[in-house]
Amino acid sequence: MVSEGVMDDYRRIADAVAAQIASGRLRPGDRLPPQRQFARRHGIAGSTAARVYGELIRRGLAVGEVGRGTFVRAAAPSSEPALAEPTRARVDLELNFSVPPEQPALLAESLGGMLRPDVLAGALAPMGAAGTAAMREAAAAMLSRPGWTPDPGRLLLAGNGRQAIAAALAALAPAGDRVGVEELTYPLVKGIAARLGITLVPLAMDECGVLPEAIRSAGPLRAVYLQPTLHNPLGGTMPESRRSEVAAALRDLGIYAVEDGIYSFLRDEPAPLAAFAPERVIVVDSLSKRVAPGLTVGFAVTPEAIGGRVASALRSGGWTAPRFAVEAATRWLTDGTVAALGEMKRRDAMARQRLVREHLAEFAVDADPQAFHCWWRLPDPWRADTFVAAAARRGIAVTPGAAFTVVVAQAPNAVRLALSAPPIGTLAAALETLAALARGAPDDAEIE
Repeated sequence: MVSEGVMDDYRRIADAVAAQIASGRLRPGDRLPPQRQFARRHGIAGSTAARVYGELIRRGLAVGEVGRGTFVRAAAPSSEPALAEPTRARVDLELNFSVPPEQPALLAESLGGMLRPDVLAGALAPMGAAGTAAMREAAAAMLSRPGWTPDPGRLLLAGNGRQAIAAALAALAPAGDRVGVEELTYPLVKGIAARLGITLVPLAMDECGVLPEAIRSAGPLRAVYLQPTLHNPLGGTMPESRRSEVAAALRDLGIYAVEDGIYSFLRDEPAPLAAFAPERVIVVDSLSKRVAPGLTVGFAVTPEAIGGRVASALRSGGWTAPRFAVEAATRWLTDGTVAALGEMKRRDAMARQRLVREHLAEFAVDADPQAFHCWWRLPDPWRADTFVAAAARRGIAVTPGAAFTVVVAQAPNAVRLALSAPPIGTLAAALETLAALARGAPDDAEIE
């Protein structure tokens, strides 16, 4: 147990370092000394030095990067969770929301019939977690992929994809339990887990995705949350062989997986993880990427054994879908609007990835040609935090690697670029600006 005196010591020392940062003696981007050296300089134990650095990171004054050290943060942390709110920057490369020019007209034409009073009256009525039979049939057809066709009877509706994830995790893991996630994961899952009282356990990955052995050796887990197709942020897709191995691990351990298929509409193959272990996988998805985040519906395809628990979580969490959105989405699905938008967005994603290859060819960028995002491992001497701040001064918002880590001190020196929101000409100009920035040095970026 840590004594009260030791706690006062590390906080007092952290206050002193914070004062140096506030006064400018320690500047944004400065590297703090290694913890052993810091401990010797201050006459404290190494464990106390570690607490000092942890406190500075907790306050948002410093950032730790794996294999590089701890640095004074270059930009104040946002008051909003990562990727939760639209940015105020002129060019938003943080949030992925594709709106082709043709989309508003397509959606408006499809919704015309809903303006009749009798139709609108029905669309304003309450609705349960199972939604309507028409929506379940249409959504099941939309979610189908080669090798997997979901049972409409096992499909539940949420207000959006995040609510579907929250309901699935709430149904699987009581407060205090542990859920495994890829070591780089969707940032909002961290906020969902914190509100549910769930502890997230980072699982090691390789180029094929999460390692089955990492799931087996993680200790007791209630579930895992994974993005096997066009992973966010890395962009990779888990091959069938790895999906089969992960499915075997789920069966052997008797645990469930929440498979987030939010980007799977951009790529037909391989079959989802649910095709390899249908009794062990909840598939969650939504219309937010296929259509738009402003009028969306979330989906959860559940194994029969836990469908009731997920439905109960949707109701108790207030996460069921509003009927108006369901009725609108049913029209878009059945008249071909969603399918047409999906084809537009596939072509758009490939065009935007061509721009990435053109403007960032000299850098270490991981990207799938069909994805709406890419992962940029920054060159020395840049660090992610400093690069994000320098890009923001140029009116471009990008997401640091730390947003995707469960353990902030293990942040990779990389940024994610979301490619779908800006007009394509604006995106090209932004990528060229970022490339020029990366060719320079951080000190050059400060001189403006």
